[in-house]
Amino acid sequence: MADRQVHLKFGGNAGASVDAYLEYKRIVGDDDGGVMFTPEQYEAYKKKVIPMRMKNRLFTAYTSPTGMDCKLVGPETKCFCEHKYSQHKTDFETIPSTRPILLPCKIKGCGCQSYHYVPPFSGRQSIKCKCKHSTDEHHVKSPYQCKKESCKCSGFTSSYTCGCGQPHDAHTMIVETKDERLARGHPIGQEVPYQAMGGLTGFSSLMEGYNRLDPSGIGAPPEEFLNQPITSSDHPFLRGNVESIKYHKMKQRALTGGQDEIDEDLVERMSAMKKPGESDMDFYERRYQERLKAEKQAARARALPANRLTPGKRTTQPRK
Repeated sequence: MADRQVHLKFGGNAGASVDAYLEYKRIVGDDDGGVMFTPEQYEAYKKKVIPMRMKNRLFTAYTSPTGMDCKLVGPETKCFCEHKYSQHKTDFETIPSTRPILLPCKIKGCGCQSYHYVPPFSGRQSIKCKCKHSTDEHHVKSPYQCKKESCKCSGFTSSYTCGCGQPHDAHTMIVETKDERLARGHPIGQEVPYQAMGGLTGFSSLMEGYNRLDPSGIGAPPEEFLNQPITSSDHPFLRGNVESIKYHKMKQRALTGGQDEIDEDLVERMSAMKKPGESDMDFYERRYQERLKAEKQAARARALPANRLTPGKRTTQPRK
């Protein structure tokens, strides 16, 4: 094996060359026909398509009946016809006025009339129809009838259930403009010059809709949830960074006051640590009793009348 090893040596600008090529492919895609543009052709291509993409970008999503974008389609996302989204027409000088907007496949010989997403099942294999046949055994035109002569399937339907809890057949493909997406209350991200970006607006766009913490998924959690104290039941990463988080919070609160909040925070963190010689059972029992006590105190505080005086504080009564 040693005599078959090949040692490759690259110059100092190798990394920059790779980055430049990746940038080229993200912008041009397959529009060069497999032969790279010359620098002059590349610049002319960018001057033509980039302003068009900035103005007429289309956002493509596989959407549930509730309006959640369960899958935000990107350049590498495959269509029912087994071709990528980047291999479909996504650049328009003028956005069509008819709805839905059709995105036909650009591959020669493919009869796909518009991009249609099918969820993968068990890795990269797509889900099967109720007739037990896969997507490649169906026609690429709607209603995607089965090619098998002996099959009585009239169109592709599936019993697959999405992570959002809705069946596949209840989902719809949405191809929309920037204004239409904003009207739905979903994010549009930053303007980018790349080809066939579809619905991708950030790293979270790669996740399924029910896991995505942005308006196109289940929505961002409330501020109270994000700022709640770290306890022993939290992720080890958070518990391992308690000291740095505590220092940051104390530094912030020192500027605006709030020493009582800092003290309460410290008490909770001290209580969340196991005492020397304390067993797991004793630790959980102590934490359980502390929680019960805190809940009782909170209930008593809510039950106090609004006009009742707070114990331990004086009030000045007017003289008659």
